[in-house]
Order: sequence, then C-alpha cells, then structure tokens
Amino acid sequence: MGWEDDLFALFDDLEGHAEALYDREREPELADRSRAEYRQVTLASRLMASVGSEVSVEVAGVGSVAGRLDRMGEGWCLLSGAAQDWIVVTSAVEVVHGAAERSVPEVAWSPLAKLGLGSALRRLADSGERCVLHLRDGSTPDGVLRRVGADFVELRGAGDRMTLVSFDALAAAQSRD
Repeated sequence: MGWEDDLFALFDDLEGHAEALYDREREPELADRSRAEYRQVTLASRLMASVGSEVSVEVAGVGSVAGRLDRMGEGWCLLSGAAQDWIVVTSAVEVVHGAAERSVPEVAWSPLAKLGLGSALRRLADSGERCVLHLRDGSTPDGVLRRVGADFVELRGAGDRMTLVSFDALAAAQSRD
C-alpha cells in the first residue's frame, strides 16, 4: 500500500504543477479579456450603479454639482441637493467624483430608466416650478418651463418672454422652489 500512496502523491504533485503552469499561461489572456470587456462599460452604466450615493459631478458650463444621485435616465440624471434638485444632461458631464466601482449594463435597467431627457423636463414643466436652465455656454436663463418638444424646451421668463432652448445646448436644469 505504501508505494501506491507515493504514486498518488506524485500524481497529485504533478497535477498541481500543471495547473500552476496553465494558470500562469492564462493570466495575460484573462487580463486582455478583462480590458476588452471594460471597453463596453459606459459612464451611464457606472452612474446607474451609483444611484442612491452621494456624488459630485463637474458639468460643462456649470461647474461642480453635488448631491445624492436619485435617478438615471436615458441621457440624464437627477441629483438631489440640500435645497435644490438638478437634472443634469449626461453628455455635459465632464468629471464624476464618488461613483460606484461597479456598473449596471443598460440591458439590466428598468423600463423607467429608459425614459429620455424630455420626460424629466416634462415632469419639471408639469410641476410649474421656477427653474434655471444652465446652458453649455455658461448662460443661465430662468423662468417656468411651459412645454417640451422632441428636442427643445419652452421657457417662459421675465415679462412673459418665451425662449426656446435646444436639448443640445442644455447642460442642466436647476429647480428654484
């Protein structure tokens, strides 16, 4: 029986060496696969994983906006601050601080998260709240959102002046009330 135990121990040792060599050969392949898979991760998917967290975002034409990331949608996110809420256009986001380490792929998003920027702005328009629109060029028209079109929003400002703002020019909308 002793020689059989020695033989099995030798086989176990050889098998361990073979596994170690195989793992060492696969490490570069696994690293390449990991890099290739990460190329598919989007900023929106990282933000979706951060819903419920405190984040700070640098927004083109606005600067730093901080708050709890309450909702993600198609092309926008909602940050709730101490006194105001912000609808931030994700294409205007330049830097994010405090995001989660993981991501949630878009196929796993709820149907509500598929709602676009127009839906978020319609909700703000329906509330009748005063707001400030922060444009990418740094200008800040304010007033009450009236109607939301396919790619623009109507803003009624001082003196009942109507301004049309293109979604492409919009960086964020800030509630006033």
